[in-house]
Amino acid sequence: MSRLTGRLVVASHNTGKVREIAALLGPFGVEPVSAGELGLPEPEETETTFTGNAALKARAAALASGLPALADDSGLEVFAIGGDPGVYSARWAGPNKDFGAAMRRVWEELSASGNDRGARFVCALALAQPDGGVEVFEGEARGTIVWPPRGEKGFGYDPIFVPEGLTRTFGEMTHDEKLPLTHRARAFEKLVASLK
Repeated sequence: MSRLTGRLVVASHNTGKVREIAALLGPFGVEPVSAGELGLPEPEETETTFTGNAALKARAAALASGLPALADDSGLEVFAIGGDPGVYSARWAGPNKDFGAAMRRVWEELSASGNDRGARFVCALALAQPDGGVEVFEGEARGTIVWPPRGEKGFGYDPIFVPEGLTRTFGEMTHDEKLPLTHRARAFEKLVASLK
């Protein structure tokens, strides 16, 4: 784990996401510090893919802080509505981060499109070095969309997503139950494998 030691910037201002990434980093003796804690600006996500946005955010944080930086770009892709909201998952929630409205929009568009409730959460995880080098790793969690939303745990679209083979939504699971099933954990497994 030579490239993941000491201080590492988690290039996010989303506290739920920072908590998940910090938990994944826990066993490796890494000291995660969030971009928010360092007062780093959030770069505009101008890319059209998860990998592009993750790399953009990680590179910006690494250059601004002089530390290695880990960023993720993730979102929900609903197959029957053309993969939306996709890279625009956070934008569907608007400036006030109203995921209740975003989940309702997903359900309304899905209901108008037919019977396929299949979806996946996608995560691209980018590790950037202060010298500008970036590596990206992708993971996914497949499942189905349900309505109405269930559960108060998690964040974002978790209350309408049931992972494959299970009956509870991510929003109904404790942090410890949910974490190993997530798209983020699967991307992180690939990152760890690359460092061994």
